[in-house]
Amino acid sequence: MSSKNDSSRTDRTPLAGVPELTERQLELYQDLHAHPELSHQETRTAGIAAEASREAGFEVHENVGTTGVVGVLSQGEGPVVLVRADMDAPPLQEQTGLDYASTQTAAGPGGEQVHVMHGCGHDVHVAALISAAQWMSDHRDQWAGTFIALFQPAEEQGAGAQSMVDAGLTELAPRPDIAFAQHVLALPAGQLGVRPGPFYSTAANLRITVHGEGGHGSAPHLTVDPVVLAAAIVGRLQTIISRELPPGEFAVVTVGQIIAGTQSNIIADRAVMELNLRTYSEETEAQVLAAIDRIVRGECAAAGSPKEPEFDFHDGFPVTVNDDDASERVRVAFAEHFGEDLQPIDRQTASEDFAMIPEAFGTPYVYWGLGGGHAEAAAGGEEGTIPANHSPYFAPEPGPTLQAGTEAIIVAARAWLA
Repeated sequence: MSSKNDSSRTDRTPLAGVPELTERQLELYQDLHAHPELSHQETRTAGIAAEASREAGFEVHENVGTTGVVGVLSQGEGPVVLVRADMDAPPLQEQTGLDYASTQTAAGPGGEQVHVMHGCGHDVHVAALISAAQWMSDHRDQWAGTFIALFQPAEEQGAGAQSMVDAGLTELAPRPDIAFAQHVLALPAGQLGVRPGPFYSTAANLRITVHGEGGHGSAPHLTVDPVVLAAAIVGRLQTIISRELPPGEFAVVTVGQIIAGTQSNIIADRAVMELNLRTYSEETEAQVLAAIDRIVRGECAAAGSPKEPEFDFHDGFPVTVNDDDASERVRVAFAEHFGEDLQPIDRQTASEDFAMIPEAFGTPYVYWGLGGGHAEAAAGGEEGTIPANHSPYFAPEPGPTLQAGTEAIIVAARAWLA
């Protein structure tokens, strides 16, 4: 599939200056897409964001929480608005066939070489924020206050926001009155959606080790088989959602990996299970985690496990909950500017660490979805479908996606700063 730069799919009037920015940012976007970087390795992307912010007149702080960049532009007295764009890309081999498709590889967590692809749209986020920051600099006569452009590392790992907070973010930038973020989703290009309350779910990743007594496969009566134990736990965990939560209360428990044993005739002495949990509230998350703990310990006791199970939490994400009043203010501004391109949007079951940044400041926030999908299917997709985030075929339609993403930032910011 070759690259496209179609115009916006509606006849709405774009903001003055945005079409010119969008034309320039297409080249920037394609460059970012062709050069993705893994979490905490975003040195090239961060350098581009820092230089663009500096040229636009921002006070720039670099290397905030590894590769994070913070640009601050003040224009007299008034509210403070912060907008975040995440910079990293997941380990994924691109199969879009785009002229500017990534061929990058990088060292993974274990030192192995992995393919890297902007399969989640963070290249759009960066290009849109750079252009919006330039627009805010070029049109200072149209707003008053402070605009903060924040470029965050390592969202894919759920570690980048906290790393910036730990590096003193709240001392580098003034406290925002409102914080914004957006994300490209599998919606038609140029479309937007915002909603109050929960937008993204929590995510808790849990590694559980259960212990058995190893031995020969011909003499199972002399062992405690941790594979059978793990299988019993998997079956029992499925009853948490169906039998312990009220109908309609969202939660997902996934056992994504079980590691045990070395060959067919050896019964192992342990099994390691990797679990993922998602909910829309911390209370539900706590209830499900307590149920997981109870079930695992109960099954271990029933199996005669010689040791207590071990629990290791890692890579957690907070729930993303939009402020009600601020969401309505953004919705009204979007409706006035985007018209029918503003559409209802459901809660998303993915997860995001952005909330850690406004929460560190004690600031309300609004997070919205940005459509990026081609009307026709990308290579490898079914007719009429839009490849989802983290698909090797994920390919936002640059023209309308970049324009809507840039204008959304400006329109939302001006709802406070104009």
